[in-house]
Amino acid sequence: MKKLLILTLLGLQSLGLLAQEAIDTLKIQRTILDSLFIDEIENVPGSIRPKVLHAEPLYIDLIRDLGARKGEKEWNVAMGMQDKRRYDEFHALIEYEWAPVDRLGFEVELPMSIYSFRNGGREGTIPANRLESLKLASQYTFLVSEKRNVSMALGYIHEFELADLNRLGKDRAWKGNIYNPFFVAAKRWGTNYHTLVYTGPRILREFDRGTDFTYEINLNFHYMVTGTRNFIGMEVNQEIHAGTLTTTLRPQMRLGLAENLMVGIVSAIPIGQPDAGLGSFVRIIYEPGFRTFH
Repeated sequence: MKKLLILTLLGLQSLGLLAQEAIDTLKIQRTILDSLFIDEIENVPGSIRPKVLHAEPLYIDLIRDLGARKGEKEWNVAMGMQDKRRYDEFHALIEYEWAPVDRLGFEVELPMSIYSFRNGGREGTIPANRLESLKLASQYTFLVSEKRNVSMALGYIHEFELADLNRLGKDRAWKGNIYNPFFVAAKRWGTNYHTLVYTGPRILREFDRGTDFTYEINLNFHYMVTGTRNFIGMEVNQEIHAGTLTTTLRPQMRLGLAENLMVGIVSAIPIGQPDAGLGSFVRIIYEPGFRTFH
């Protein structure tokens, strides 16, 4: 009986050692796969400018990758819905971004908003449907530190605010300007964990209403899946307006459908906003010419 017990214990110990060895081997394989993938993104043959791989937020996205290289380009099409209690807000956008030279990115975007009463109700008023603006933007990455896996950039967005769709032809089409300089800092921790802050003032100046000032703070935390550009994470969008802070949490995930095609799925969870409920947002990302080497 004792011999049987000893043999059993030795067998269990051997299985435990084998299981631990398998776990250790898997960790090593994942580390190697991550290192190879990051090296493919950061060290493209023929490119001499360093670049650090960062996870890019999906709702308030960047103008171009931090450390963008000449020739990179990307199309985005996105759609979303936000519960506004009495009515629903549907928004959509199409944008094109490109890098004409290393580290400098440009973007052109057309965002649209459409509103609808909920459950057939007609009480009160809702905002008018509108093509929000013609948005032009640029971003320059002034710091890329491969040693610390850190990138920093400065950018500027200018929006030519457009009239409501039902007022086109009756009022002036161009209602005002939105000025939005911003700063971005990102760091990758190890091979999988990413943090990013995107912040700056947003100044709305309409021709017949004066000036309105908002300060935006966007914090991002992501985990990128080993050997891929897929990630899960949290985007925290905050605005300070008229002395009041509003916060919206946006849990999100990005999935690669092909080497140059990805989809981003985002939920919206307003915090302390009685006039806003849950929302959703989907972004389709197409990068012509993007290839990995493995």
